[in-house]
Amino acid sequence: KNLAVICARAGSKGIPNKNIRIFHDKPLIAHTILHAKKFGLFDRIIVDTDGYEIAKIAKKYGAEVPFLRLADLATDTAQINDAILMLLKRLREEQNYHPDIITLLQPPSPLREIEDIRRCYEVMKDPKVKSVCTVCETHPRFYQMNKKGELLLVNQPKKENANRQAWPKGYILNGCMVYMIRTKEFLKTKKFVDENTHGVICPRWRSIDLDHPEDWVMAELVYANKNKIEQKF
Repeated sequence: KNLAVICARAGSKGIPNKNIRIFHDKPLIAHTILHAKKFGLFDRIIVDTDGYEIAKIAKKYGAEVPFLRLADLATDTAQINDAILMLLKRLREEQNYHPDIITLLQPPSPLREIEDIRRCYEVMKDPKVKSVCTVCETHPRFYQMNKKGELLLVNQPKKENANRQAWPKGYILNGCMVYMIRTKEFLKTKKFVDENTHGVICPRWRSIDLDHPEDWVMAELVYANKNKIEQKF
């Protein structure tokens, strides 16, 4: 049994009402629900939310909202993993539903393609793989800043070389935001990503994550021109 979970809190500070804001003719969350439906291999698509308006829109586009998220799991500091653990508990106790694989799809990822979900699913066909997530390539040198404002190179290799091509490739979790994990593994580790997670590389243009107003503007521009991007590159 394959369960798709779409987490959508009602509160959003960076972009107010982000999940139901119109993005290219549809509420933002609708794009992710339609991605899950078009994939075709989820037996249930559940939106986990604390918002009545989000729940109403989610149902309109074909998702289930069997429960509203508890208030203490919908704060700014609450963790998505804790919300999903509670959702699984309620599904198990109230509906006797036990999924084998959980796929977490994030609404702020309208540039995601069905191919991204499918490639993750292909990796999970190997019974030895316990979890997988999408990533995109980034600059190989990663810096942090200390309290003095000094830059610290975190991933410095044994041999310093200013040429980017000489460094091992670097990757970050990307805006396509597809996480798949076997339920037994998630209940044991209580997280989607650990040192055993496999990565599926996605194009950078699909990796915009809508956290700030400028992200929204860039994503709208890219979405409107994605056919041109695919044809040229």
